[in-house]
Amino acid sequence: MRSLAFNIAYWILSIGYGLTAAFAALAPGRGPTSRVIRAYVRRMVQAMAVFAGIRLDVRGKDRLPDGAFIIASKHQSWGDGFATYDQFDDLAFVTGDHLEKFPLLGGVLKKLGAIVVNSCGGHEARQALATRAAEAKAENRKILIYPEGHLAPVGQKFRYRSGVWHMYRDFDMPVVPLATNLGLFWPEEKYEKHAGTATLEFLDPIPVGLPKDEFLARLEAVVETRTAELIAEATGQPVTPAVLMDTPK
Repeated sequence: MRSLAFNIAYWILSIGYGLTAAFAALAPGRGPTSRVIRAYVRRMVQAMAVFAGIRLDVRGKDRLPDGAFIIASKHQSWGDGFATYDQFDDLAFVTGDHLEKFPLLGGVLKKLGAIVVNSCGGHEARQALATRAAEAKAENRKILIYPEGHLAPVGQKFRYRSGVWHMYRDFDMPVVPLATNLGLFWPEEKYEKHAGTATLEFLDPIPVGLPKDEFLARLEAVVETRTAELIAEATGQPVTPAVLMDTPK
């Protein structure tokens, strides 16, 4: 019943706020659209708690640096974006161009200043990433990116892509790793939801200046290690490292 109740609430909220955001996107400036999306995210997090019984324990916000920075997060759940976006007043985020296929959503993403890139990667994707990231930094906004580029089932991981390093290098922005176990309670894009307390933990920022291989190895190590620990904490099972899987095409 929890899953059914939440999924009904999810679609009511998504359709209602989606249409409102589409109209707000016609107004000048980013403010009206941003306010609608902030309200949508807030209501969705509330719906997670009320209908699905999923509450959030957010740790490590005292570690966040001042000014603009990049949040490089583990991605296990469709709920990750809601949970993270709700922690900030103004957050830019990197997303694949598949979302532009949904009616009206392309205009909303553009008005929000979302960083939309080709899901297949490549030079054009890196160029788009650089251009939109520069705009976000100029506005002193935080940027959310999922380095794996895909939803990873709990206990699995994909190769960390280099796009986050290019932003880190090109714009001298520190990177804050984010570990989570939300996938235990809202697995990927699945229908079923499981009541409990999910944890998001912001980890120590990675300072600017590291070479590519060292940076990516460090980022993956801290995110995956802490994510495995959070999963073990929630399940009462031993800490088990994630298994590397082939990246979906």
